[in-house]
Amino acid sequence: RQVALADLIIINKTDLVSEEELNKVRTSVRSINGLVKILETQRSRVDLSNVLDLHAFDSLSGISLQKKLEHVKATHAHLDKGIITVTFEVPGSIKEENLNLFIQNLLWEKNLKDKTGRTMDVIRLKGLVSIQGKSHQVIVQGVHELYDLEETAVAWKRDEKRTNRLVLIGRNLDKETIKEAFIATVREKQGNS
Repeated sequence: RQVALADLIIINKTDLVSEEELNKVRTSVRSINGLVKILETQRSRVDLSNVLDLHAFDSLSGISLQKKLEHVKATHAHLDKGIITVTFEVPGSIKEENLNLFIQNLLWEKNLKDKTGRTMDVIRLKGLVSIQGKSHQVIVQGVHELYDLEETAVAWKRDEKRTNRLVLIGRNLDKETIKEAFIATVREKQGNS
């Protein structure tokens, strides 16, 4: 669970293992959390600037988050076969109150079920979204029942196609059900405006 929620992982004693073993560790970490920054070290020597003041929730991290999200696989399983990562992209802009309701239904009310009727349990949520009426990209981050929306310093270009990209890590996640619910939420604003 700690790996799934981490913004930074330090792999120590890399000098004591082969490159093959180190690659297995990297792969295991990435399978649990595809967005995590990995630092490798020997004898616990880490530059403190890499550990302190991570700015994990800074609005300036919109560009770097966008690059990270582009490299996360659409859906992949973790070492714990009950935990999966789901990634999807939906074009358009969403009303902020509709986005809040979608996230609250997913994280708090747990109204979304998988195809077998099991409640979806989101451990972590990250993404970049386009909110109607905002000229800048917005980061959404969530851990269990807590979430936050923060406008970034990255403005949408005038001719840029606005899109929403979400990454969810959790149990019983059904990509199609979540994506369909999100698409309906995006379209809801179009019918109401």
